[in-house]
Amino acid sequence: MNIKILDSWLREFIKTAADAKTIADRLSLTSVSVEKLEKHDGDYIYDIEVTTNRPDLMSITGLAREAAGALSQAGIKAEYIEPEYKKVTSNKKLDLEIVNNPKLVNRICAVALDINLKPSPEKISKRLEAGDIRSINNAVDVTNYVMREVGHPMHVFDYDKLLKTGKMIIRESKPGEKIVTLDEKEYMLKGGDIVADNGKGEIIDLLGVMGTLNSAVSDDTKRVLLFVDNNDPHRIRKTSMGLAIRSEAATLNEKGVDVEKAMDAILRGVELLEKIADAKLISGVFDIYPNKPKIQALQILETKINSVIGITIPLKTSWKILNDLGFTPKEIKDGLEVRVPSWRANDVSAEEDIIEEIVRVYGYANLPNTLPAFESGKPYNLVSDRFYWEERVKTAFKYWGFTEVYTYSMVGENMLEQATKDAVVIKNPLTEDRVYMRTTIVPSLLEAVRENKGREKLRIFELANVYLKKAGSLPDEKLKLAALIKGPKLSFLEAKGIVEALLEDLGISGVVFKAAKSGAAGASVFIGHELLGEIERLEEDLIDLEFDFETLLKHVSLKKVYKPTPRFPEAIEDLRFEIGEQIPYEKIVRTIHEQSNLIKKVELLDVYKTKKTFRIIYQSGERNLTSEDITQVREKIISALKKHFRADPA
Repeated sequence: MNIKILDSWLREFIKTAADAKTIADRLSLTSVSVEKLEKHDGDYIYDIEVTTNRPDLMSITGLAREAAGALSQAGIKAEYIEPEYKKVTSNKKLDLEIVNNPKLVNRICAVALDINLKPSPEKISKRLEAGDIRSINNAVDVTNYVMREVGHPMHVFDYDKLLKTGKMIIRESKPGEKIVTLDEKEYMLKGGDIVADNGKGEIIDLLGVMGTLNSAVSDDTKRVLLFVDNNDPHRIRKTSMGLAIRSEAATLNEKGVDVEKAMDAILRGVELLEKIADAKLISGVFDIYPNKPKIQALQILETKINSVIGITIPLKTSWKILNDLGFTPKEIKDGLEVRVPSWRANDVSAEEDIIEEIVRVYGYANLPNTLPAFESGKPYNLVSDRFYWEERVKTAFKYWGFTEVYTYSMVGENMLEQATKDAVVIKNPLTEDRVYMRTTIVPSLLEAVRENKGREKLRIFELANVYLKKAGSLPDEKLKLAALIKGPKLSFLEAKGIVEALLEDLGISGVVFKAAKSGAAGASVFIGHELLGEIERLEEDLIDLEFDFETLLKHVSLKKVYKPTPRFPEAIEDLRFEIGEQIPYEKIVRTIHEQSNLIKKVELLDVYKTKKTFRIIYQSGERNLTSEDITQVREKIISALKKHFRADPA
């Protein structure tokens, strides 16, 4: 959220000799971020970014209080000037019947006035326009002026238009109802929005978001209803986002503005209308307040404050900081009891929140720069460093031509490989096609491939969490490594080779590839009886693989075994066999190795239908091999393959 305010306006609520730059610097160091400070007609404009948890700082009074506390802590004399609002003395009741729904609106304050509608004085119009608010007329300008100054949005109605029925009923909108807003745009409501009804089914206000044209102030307006409503922020957010109406009032209301400021806003509005619109009261203030907030008091020990911050701050300093910020601190034994002000009730609820208030105003720059102490006697263990292995895997995939992607953890029902009952359901999904938490990464990668349909070749991977339902608790988050290869004439052996190269790079040995239990065209990868992951051919030009990263980490190793350079040369020969397609490659290789300790390596060179070509590498560590040695081993290989697999030399 951003707000622009004039320095002269701010100084109506703060007494200090500090210049505008000093105020901007202190605010930036302790509270909000002053993005710009610019000269403007002999004045200064602060352009301020306010974090979403601090709607109280979207006001002149809120910023003045904050600035006074920050300056005071920095040793600069500053005093916050608390505004005083004149009470309305009239007891006359409104001629309008207002019926509230306490489930929708926390408080309503309203008052009726005779006014002289005309342009606003230059001081007010200039202040509004400097803050990017268009000056319209004195009645409308007062509502915007009060919103900026006090911090609570408000609205002004043409009172005589409301008295045509004499009723205002607060209710939920019905699906399909239409409204025309002040900017003359028509909207169809989805239902559940907070609206005001004139008692005949006609909507006369979209509360907290924007007024409607049928009850707006016009050039003929003689009487107005000044109206402040404090609404359910969740409904305001839903309505504002759903209709794409991002008014400043909606932006404030959806953050949960201070309900106690409603009366301040109405009294300040009356005061200004009396001054600039020759207003005269024709009613007292209507105030219905069903949902008063519970103001809590937190107790915190001095030792806790100093322990969390890491230095000793005198209790009197903590007391003064909190007092300057509008809290009500009271010294108790060994600490403070802190009463939280109404405008901070939504974001200060724990001891740590109080400590954060103290330390930010005290100044993070005043905390010593000390590196945390390292434990001696325990050397760093790279093997157990998960981040090292994550980076190693990513680097390996990069050099094999893969691109890392980040995909949504939320998926639709059509992307779930398991039944929906096994997946975690999101209570408040962003969209209707992102209702479940994924149980596998592969569908997300397939979605990425579909979105890149113009590319004939594609290699992508992702290292991310999947979410497995856990009865009566939060889901289990499992880190998975998944990759997808797309390309014409794609060989399954290519994907298998990538897996073998990855496992070798991670120092994992003793891996066995077995036919996938699911019956899919692919392989399951095991270490002993432990499943590492699977490779699967999805289509002729599409292969995926997915591994449990936690399981991989259990077997990674950086150990290297030195092997001396062989003294005697190796002998190489290629053998081709007619062998059944259903016979696993691992069994064939294992059987070949079992025939002699002279066989050092077996590689599959080529496959054509049922014919497989193997490269056999022979070597002895004691002597040169003769053709007779190789012939004997070859005959054993042929005999064994024929016996076990009915294989014939081809």
